[in-house]
Amino acid sequence: MSTRVPAHLSLLLSWLLALALVACKNADGSPRTGERADEPSVLRYLSAPGTVSPIELAEDLGYLAPYRLEYVSSTTSGPQSIQAVVTGDVDVGSAFNGAILKLIAAGAPIRAVVGSYGVDPKIWAGYYVKQDSPIQGARDLIGKKVAVNTIGAHQEFALKEYLVRNGFTAEDVKQVMLVSLPPINVEQALRQGQTNVSVLSSVYRDRALERGGLRLLFSDLELFGSFTAGSYVLRNDFIARHPEAARTFVEGVGKAIDWSRATPRDQVLERFRAIIAKRKRNEDATVIKYWHSYGVGTPRGRIESRDFSVWIDWMVRSGELRKGQLNLSSVYTNDLNARAPLAPAAP
Repeated sequence: MSTRVPAHLSLLLSWLLALALVACKNADGSPRTGERADEPSVLRYLSAPGTVSPIELAEDLGYLAPYRLEYVSSTTSGPQSIQAVVTGDVDVGSAFNGAILKLIAAGAPIRAVVGSYGVDPKIWAGYYVKQDSPIQGARDLIGKKVAVNTIGAHQEFALKEYLVRNGFTAEDVKQVMLVSLPPINVEQALRQGQTNVSVLSSVYRDRALERGGLRLLFSDLELFGSFTAGSYVLRNDFIARHPEAARTFVEGVGKAIDWSRATPRDQVLERFRAIIAKRKRNEDATVIKYWHSYGVGTPRGRIESRDFSVWIDWMVRSGELRKGQLNLSSVYTNDLNARAPLAPAAP
């Protein structure tokens, strides 16, 4: 039986800390520590090493002008990224839509404003075992270790959906052990026998498959089809105080996503390599060659109701949310994404 702390409890501790910090208003009504008092010239953010996010591409293409990005630190976790937005340590963050819902349900004053990543036939997460593994189906996962990038996010949700669709009860699900590892380490952990299943996605999946010896158990694409899985968020008070910065950010990200779809892949990769080289963070850029898509299929990265409603329904069924606890208008908005022109269709 699993000895790990349940996901909802481990996340709750960090979220309660974040919300406590948010609640600490100054008595005179002045901004809290970390908040932007005047019109920003920079947008603070966290970055995943060795990759180029839509926000970084948007800046390089000139779509964020007159604002520029300010790199704060590296991250491999969406929940960490959006918690930093809640506490005011960064201005923008990105996470799995289910993680955003949990944080908003806990009282976080944030709103999803534009898609950041998704699932499509070019980019998806696969749950892999070694070729000679005895694991053939869901029931074989009881008592086994599954490596995910972080607890309480996209990869855990998809795993639980797979288990439930295969007849698992809540008690059965608890017997599948989750191990949180950075994406760059999950392949090695699987090959060395430290995990029984590892989730490989995007560039990390293609690199691992190139080496051989792995077998696909299931994928999130099989479960859900193509969909926008994650979004960028802003604080509500940031949107209210800095509407032009918020709008420029959202439109810039949307235009960058459109540009990545409409531009030949070799040109996109060339630009990614140049971006990584210019920022001089001593990163391994070798996985860039496996990039194919951000997975956001909507024009300008606009959010659709189903991007969140599917997870609200899932969490209501699992008892993590009360029915009617959240309404979509408090979760996301496309109001900041109305004036950006559509990019040409991809060739």
